Amino acid sequence: MRVAVIFEHLPTSSGWLLIQFENELEETHHLAAGFVLNISHTQLTIGYLLIITQSIKKVLLIFAKEDNQSDGFWWACDRAGYRCNIARTPESALECFLDKHQEIIVIDHRNSRYFDAEDICRSIRATKSSEHTVILAVVPRQFMENSSITACYNELVQIEHGEVRSQFKLRACNAVFTALDHCQEAIEITSEDHVIQYVNPAFERMMGYHKGELIGKELTELPKSDKNCADLLDTINTFIKKGKEWQGVYYARRKSGDSIQQHVKITPVIGQGGSYLMHFKGFWFVFTESHSFKCKNRRKDSIDVKSITSQSSDAPGLQTRRYSSMARIHSMTIEAPITKVINIINAAQENSPITVAEALDRVLEILRTTELYSPQLGTKDEDPHTNDLVGGLMTVSKISKDETTVTNVLHHSSGHSHLSVPNTISDVPPCIAQLLDNEESWDFNIFELEAVTNKRPLVHLGLKIFARFGVSEFLNCSEATLRAWLQVIEANYHSSNSYHNSTHAADVLHATAFFLGKERVKGSLDHLDEVAALIAATIHDVDHPGRTNSFLCNAGSELAVLYNDTAVLESHHTALAFQLTTKDSKCNIFKNIDRNHYRTLRQAIIDMVLATEMTKHFEHVNKFVNSINKPMSEGSNCDCTANIKNFPDNQTLIKRMMIKCADVANPCRPLELCIEWAGRISEEYFAQTDEEKRQGLPVVMPVFDRNTCSIPKSQISFIDYFITDMFDAWDAFAHLPVLMQHLANNYKHWKTLDELKCKSLRLPPENNN
Repeated sequence: MRVAVIFEHLPTSSGWLLIQFENELEETHHLAAGFVLNISHTQLTIGYLLIITQSIKKVLLIFAKEDNQSDGFWWACDRAGYRCNIARTPESALECFLDKHQEIIVIDHRNSRYFDAEDICRSIRATKSSEHTVILAVVPRQFMENSSITACYNELVQIEHGEVRSQFKLRACNAVFTALDHCQEAIEITSEDHVIQYVNPAFERMMGYHKGELIGKELTELPKSDKNCADLLDTINTFIKKGKEWQGVYYARRKSGDSIQQHVKITPVIGQGGSYLMHFKGFWFVFTESHSFKCKNRRKDSIDVKSITSQSSDAPGLQTRRYSSMARIHSMTIEAPITKVINIINAAQENSPITVAEALDRVLEILRTTELYSPQLGTKDEDPHTNDLVGGLMTVSKISKDETTVTNVLHHSSGHSHLSVPNTISDVPPCIAQLLDNEESWDFNIFELEAVTNKRPLVHLGLKIFARFGVSEFLNCSEATLRAWLQVIEANYHSSNSYHNSTHAADVLHATAFFLGKERVKGSLDHLDEVAALIAATIHDVDHPGRTNSFLCNAGSELAVLYNDTAVLESHHTALAFQLTTKDSKCNIFKNIDRNHYRTLRQAIIDMVLATEMTKHFEHVNKFVNSINKPMSEGSNCDCTANIKNFPDNQTLIKRMMIKCADVANPCRPLELCIEWAGRISEEYFAQTDEEKRQGLPVVMPVFDRNTCSIPKSQISFIDYFITDMFDAWDAFAHLPVLMQHLANNYKHWKTLDELKCKSLRLPPENNN
């Protein structure tokens, strides 16, 4: 038997490389590479996860018919622990490869009567998946084929240890360098004699050099602000030769001439010699935390705590205090931003007077809590409306002493009612078309659209907005598919709900589209982000039962059990929306997009819908303020805005903030719309309180008793506690003067009613001047 490797550029059969095999066996492993994303407020750090896993190779045998030779390979794969598939035709071979992505393919090339082996090879090589696949052919020459299982086994093992293992190493190296290229921290790799061999794009941006100006140069050739650069390199060499990591501070000079302070960590990477791609012997990985990104003030005063603690502990004669052990405990390799803050405080305690150290202890006690962004309500003389509202929206459940009732309140739509929907976007009744002409205005009256569409405004408004943002073009789906999808989604909103119905979904979609039209928002997001935001707004409350998460958890509903009492409704909305979308090709708006695009889009949609859950409201708002608003207000406004697209975590914060504001924008609508929404949400809360009393469940929001509730007080509490700060932050970013004026007017309306002891939505006619 002879087995030949077919290369990317297929030579003639006479030129195929014959593989010599040996009987030398060893335990089989391969190197898998992946990414670990560590998202902080200032940058996206890509870490590297290299895992040694036991190899389970996949083999594809392409033999037109079964014979001793194919059986030999089959049983050899079984003996070696490989997963094996057999294909009898070129079509089934290509289909099987695209499905399984085998690492080794063996083609029967002994007889061209059944199929052309070279054509099969070319068709497989034309696919992107074959980049790291080894293709072999069984060929007859002066030797007869050998169907011995042992011979086939040895042949496969030799191929794995040679070609396949090399391909795995190459794939792992490509993954690592892809990670380095996309890392937001500056990285420099040098040889042991300080010659630069690699810099990533972040390093180029920070230092102002092009990599062509750096690679091949010695570090000492570059201009340094540190006069003792050579001495510093000698110190570094001392550490590196001992196999130790060095970290410290030095000043470097950019190409432009200005100097920057760098906190550097240098790690020797020692490996086995041999393969050029895997040979890192003597290389240094230099991770640089720059203090001079465009958003320069964000981390202006940060320090590398590990350097401080190590320098302090090495200093002769330094008195060891109880804080040094704590500093060492918290100087872990895996760090979150809050961990770095704690490390800095711990380090500062070492040389602080006892009074300062004790004060910092109190700071650490606060920082180590798990609810950093959760405001703490006082219990004395607190407004009961605020307490109930916050308790109802931000707590999971209340425990009742005699809680025995288990209820499932969800009523899934049993079918899709006949909806009057247009055949095309332009095919709408004149009365609806006239209303939709004003849909880009913030003062658009969604209730008028609700009335003329028989409580089904989402399809009509959705078609208009989705067309304006080119959603069909992005998804590569037809208008008919989009229309069918909107119809299915709207049919699964409950028109019996006074508030959480398709009118609310249409209102949130309208607000989202309005926000996406603002210059700074549009400039910060990609087209995919826009499409994700519009879809998330459309589905964000689908199949809402008109009851809160707390109610579902207290009632022991099926959904609460399914989602472990965590973001119950929000998890259900996204899961059901994707189920409804993908179960029928007629309404599957995702069926034509690339798989990677779909995964990215799906993740963005899920993240946005989950952000509407109120238990993390203050966390989302505070992160937005600290990561977006504050850097903009510290003098780098334009730079930070232009650079947001380089920080996906900041884009995520913007999308979360946008849908959160769209979801609760009622107090920022014109007064009449605000009043209507206030009445609807109050009625829904009244109905929940009624049902809780009937079923003997804990009453989540006692103030929402229809006989005693003051709607103005509830609106004032909601605006004070949730709305004002959030919209102040959103306005500072998106510039929304019209909304803020409406908010002020509406707040004044509710305050006036409250001062007059009026508990309803409006003053009685006799009190109205």
